Amino acid sequence: MTPKEYNLAVDEFSDNIFRFALKHLKNEMSAKDIVQETFAKVWSKHEEINAEKVKSYLFTTAYHAIVDWVKKEKRSGDIEQSKEQHWNGGHEHDLSEVLNEALERLPEIQKSVVLLRDYEGYNYAEIAEITQLSESQVKVYIFRARKTLQNYLKRLELVI
Repeated sequence: MTPKEYNLAVDEFSDNIFRFALKHLKNEMSAKDIVQETFAKVWSKHEEINAEKVKSYLFTTAYHAIVDWVKKEKRSGDIEQSKEQHWNGGHEHDLSEVLNEALERLPEIQKSVVLLRDYEGYNYAEIAEITQLSESQVKVYIFRARKTLQNYLKRLELVI
């Protein structure tokens, strides 16, 4: 990949990687750090990377950086545990807020594959490559995640 192609990749994908990291980490500064770390790693290997596959390489690198960050934060105990919120009938809730809360309840791997599929638009093969899972595992995780989200939203309907 040439420096020009690298700069185009930065322009084209930095926002997507930031959104992906932010959905996982819920911390703007950490998400920016992930973006910076991702592009630094890509730059250090830019001569070895095929420009046509840079998007996949970027998301793979970002995914691994996010996983490492989450592991490190869990060890240090800095991640806030999300508390279950009780919904009462008189409140109207923003749909994106409800979906974000539902996403937070998913295990990390399910959350990752759902975000890659439904938010970033990757196909199953690309997600398998990014997460280093088999395509069947990706499909299973997405199915389970969607089922969990569906059940969570149905429970909310009964409460509201």
